[in-house]
Amino acid sequence: MTVFEIRPLDRYRVGTVQPQPGRRHRVPFLVVMLHVHEELIRPAGDVVGVDDQSMGWSVDRFVISRRAGRDANLDRVSALGSVSLAGMLGSGGTRLSWTDLPSVVRDGVADVLRSPVVRAQSQTGGFSPGSADRVVTATGERAFVKAISAAQNPDSPGMHRREARITEGLPAGLPVPQLRGTVDVDGWIALVLTDVDGRTPALPWRTDELAAVLHALEILERGATPCPLPELPTARDALAEDFAGFDRLAADGVAVPGVDGLRDLAERGVKALVGDTLVHTDLRADNVLITAEGAVLVDWPWACRGPGWLDTLMVLVEVDRYGGHDTDELLRTTPVTRDADPEDLTGVLAGFAAFFLDAARRDPLPGVPRLRAFQRVQGEALLTWVRRRQGE
Repeated sequence: MTVFEIRPLDRYRVGTVQPQPGRRHRVPFLVVMLHVHEELIRPAGDVVGVDDQSMGWSVDRFVISRRAGRDANLDRVSALGSVSLAGMLGSGGTRLSWTDLPSVVRDGVADVLRSPVVRAQSQTGGFSPGSADRVVTATGERAFVKAISAAQNPDSPGMHRREARITEGLPAGLPVPQLRGTVDVDGWIALVLTDVDGRTPALPWRTDELAAVLHALEILERGATPCPLPELPTARDALAEDFAGFDRLAADGVAVPGVDGLRDLAERGVKALVGDTLVHTDLRADNVLITAEGAVLVDWPWACRGPGWLDTLMVLVEVDRYGGHDTDELLRTTPVTRDADPEDLTGVLAGFAAFFLDAARRDPLPGVPRLRAFQRVQGEALLTWVRRRQGE
């Protein structure tokens, strides 16, 4: 199956175009083909319709331009499914809204904030099917609330509780939100965090926003080494099984050219995951907020202890996938990564490629319908970068 991703141009990102019920909007966007290696090279301006009830975006028609110059015209996108605004920007789940939460959860949030919530704005992006809302209370106080139960995804409540423990233990001065409180009631878990007045970075990555994130990661390395949470697992322990994905692919007869060499690289990558810096391990644009003061790193359930360069490497995976930057030169010159062994970095990239390609074969997770497609794209992009670094 061929999968398409709709990428609106920067000036049409969230906050700059407000859909109006019953109106139609002309929005330029790029149509990017996933799961194949043909680069799509020209934008197409097309009519975008707005559904009165869901306020979701749908595409009536578009033209896909392939590198070979052949145009594929689709009269309607219905064969591929509707395209939501969240889907355009990389969201992997169908989010709950503030009003979907049980009253006992909303009341608990009011207790944490000492005032009832009178306004909530749902946030797009990420892969959680839970709620994610910037809220304002009756006293004018602002906060960010994320909530979920096992009904949306059986694993997500545990992730929220883990993130609460991690965020609560982080020292002041790091570029991360602070936990204000939690609500854990009737199978629901809600985190109440400081509201960050920011936006996710543009994709493809802009130079200034990338610089802000790399600077935040320098601050994190300086301020979180040694790791302020010594009880966290090491990155080696946390990722060793994930990095063995090439073994599972080979055992199942999945053909991956050069798999033996890739497996050796991934094994080297596991051995390189040594260090005592707090590392996020899941950094990409939708886990970053750009503010007037710099970048803030959000969503910490997968944090562990590892090498200080790991998160910078992970951000550059997405940067490399979208293009526009010399990621290898950035690895050579960025303070956090410039002293790392280049072969270790390649090994870790191979390990993550193994994880994503292996995970992409699994059944979809409840409430996260687009995760497997993302993992496939991420795995293929990683594999391309690994082979380029090896001179292939």
